[in-house]
Amino acid sequence: MNVIEWKAAIEGALFLTGDEGLHLNQLAKMLETEEDTVLCLLEELIEEYNKDNRGLIIVRNDKFYRLTTKKDHAEYYSKLFFSNSNSALSQASLETLAIIAYNQPITRLEIEQIRGVKTDRPIYTLMSRLLIKEIGRSEGAGRAILYGTTKEFLQYFGLQSLEELPPLPTDVTDENLKSEVDLFFDQIREEVSK
Repeated sequence: MNVIEWKAAIEGALFLTGDEGLHLNQLAKMLETEEDTVLCLLEELIEEYNKDNRGLIIVRNDKFYRLTTKKDHAEYYSKLFFSNSNSALSQASLETLAIIAYNQPITRLEIEQIRGVKTDRPIYTLMSRLLIKEIGRSEGAGRAILYGTTKEFLQYFGLQSLEELPPLPTDVTDENLKSEVDLFFDQIREEVSK
């Protein structure tokens, strides 16, 4: 194989593995070459993908590499996800998503205690959009389901980790809660577009 074929093989493998990505040694085994060679190829690919005219980038977490979308284009992707009335998230879903993002792992009952209303429908909507998932069971009576955000949530908002979530406002009251939730998502979208 030549360098062009190796780069193409790496690119295809990263695409196939999606969010999971591949470890440097997995790529070396796949190409039947040394890790240093693969590292050089990855560095070249990363540089190529970082050009302004590309919609994808290769990100590295420890020695794992994955292909993902650029934060710069998040506003376009949000239009794709929420382009019509059937796919727009309701205010209840947005509130529920914010509660889960900042309090995970969290049970449905805990979410309802914070919101003050039932959350069955918003949770169903968020799970169907792959923005949240079941991440375990509580230790208490009934072993309630614990919810948390997904990699898709991070990708949608252009975040590498939950530590990049904007800080919560400290002076939230019942009167301005709706406004604060709207501001929260506006702030995330602004940070994504930077």
